[in-house]
Amino acid sequence: MNRISEVSFRAVSLTTASRFAEASELYRAVFGYLDPAYGLNPRLLGALASNGGSVVGILDGTDKLVAFAYGFCGTDRRGFYHYSQSAVVAADQQGHGLGRMLKHAQREVALSHGMSRMRWTYDPAQVRNAHFNLDVLGARARWFAPDMYGPGTDRVIVEWDLTRERPAVPDTLTELVMPTEPAELRSSFEGLLAQGLVAVSCRRLPDGRGAYYFGPAADA
Repeated sequence: MNRISEVSFRAVSLTTASRFAEASELYRAVFGYLDPAYGLNPRLLGALASNGGSVVGILDGTDKLVAFAYGFCGTDRRGFYHYSQSAVVAADQQGHGLGRMLKHAQREVALSHGMSRMRWTYDPAQVRNAHFNLDVLGARARWFAPDMYGPGTDRVIVEWDLTRERPAVPDTLTELVMPTEPAELRSSFEGLLAQGLVAVSCRRLPDGRGAYYFGPAADA
């Protein structure tokens, strides 16, 4: 029997100090952080939860926290949006759709505060994450942030329209087969975005390579 059919998962907002501490421990465990400098302060989670941010979690049938995400309000010339800083799922619970549950829980928080857009980043070389963000959720990759967290940490910034269930895929798409060299991937991605295109899909090709598909920003 599939594990997901044996366990009842539920999404909740985290509101207590004990849950914030549990989330902080899960964060370190998933990413393997040992240096305190890379930890997540439970008090920060409490401040976010009390001031319009999102601190959401997934509990299993025993009320154990097995996934969580947090975010906060951002702003640009178009107005306010919700920024999802991080989402983590326990190693033994990955592949059960908990990532989607987290994002939709954050969506509800953002909508409750009057925000209709959500943004987050991901590593453009990770095909699985790209496919989830673009094809499963329907977010669009609109910006490229080279070395966002230091050398070798290129990131793509996606934006998710929270008011649309599934945006239409443009009729005309430009394919980018993912280069193996990070510098070439960066150059190709930035070049396509500069043409007014956005990434709308990412798929695994039969030969094992990944491919992005770009369409006009106005249609995405």
